[in-house]
This record gives sequence, structure tokens and C-alpha cells, in this order.
Amino acid sequence: MSLRPTATLTRLGIAAAGGALAALTVTGPAIAADGANNDHPRLYKGRVTAKSGLLLRTAPTRGSRVIRSEPYGKVVHIFCKTTGDTVHHNNRWYLLTDGTWAWGSAHYIKNIGPAPRWC
Repeated sequence: MSLRPTATLTRLGIAAAGGALAALTVTGPAIAADGANNDHPRLYKGRVTAKSGLLLRTAPTRGSRVIRSEPYGKVVHIFCKTTGDTVHHNNRWYLLTDGTWAWGSAHYIKNIGPAPRWC
């Protein structure tokens, strides 16, 4: 088994997280059509559907380091989505913003409202 694809995906995950963080810090306040000042980017929500809890990782790969977990039923905040390792025929991963930035497989997160934007 080659480590090269995993290393590449890890770098992509780190780059996507860095880009997401940069987008948060570089962009100024958004002004809505009605003139309202929205000082924060849109955050999307989802509910954890993994019965044993959801492992959250440093990159959108199954082999990346687990940094924390969320219990079944927990509502999480999603910043954006990207592609990564396939989990049960689903290659989408969500970048979560609850406390620490971490990646969770979209297979185990049910969207509440609209699907997240792309990273």
C-alpha cells in the first residue's frame, strides 16, 4: 500500500482548512441586500447519525489523526464541504467549527437546512 495518496489528501485537507480559516479572517463584513451588516460567514448545521459517535479528524481522510468525537444526535456546525476518502459510497467530508476545526465524514452527518458550500 502506498502512502503517497494519503499524504496528498492530508495536504489537501490541511490546505482546505487553512483556506477556510483565511476566508474567515480576510473577508470583511458582508452587507445584505437590505443593508444589514452580517459580521459572520454563513454556518450550516447537521446532526450526527453515527450510532457509536462520529470521529473527527485532522484531514478528510480515514487514515488521518482523530482529534475528537461527537456523540450520536449532536447538532454540529459545518463551515464547508470537500471531497476526500470514500465512506460507504460517499466521498464528501464536512469541516466542522465546534471548538476546534475538524473533518467529519458527511455519510454520518445529516444536513439541517441547506447543504454546506464547497470549501
